[in-house]
Amino acid sequence: MGEVIRFVPKSERERARLIREARATYDSIFPPAEPVSEQQGKAPIGHSVAGVNRGDRGLLS
Repeated sequence: MGEVIRFVPKSERERARLIREARATYDSIFPPAEPVSEQQGKAPIGHSVAGVNRGDRGLLS
């Protein structure tokens, strides 16, 4: 008992699906960088994308 059921509008579910699909496409074109622990001893990559947090997989607000 005490279970809470949250109504999620169809538009919100569709938005989440489209975001997941776009991220999958992006990751297939630009594979995620190796974790820092695996990069030790390697030359650093000379570029980055400002404002992008690829570890954040939550919904965009």
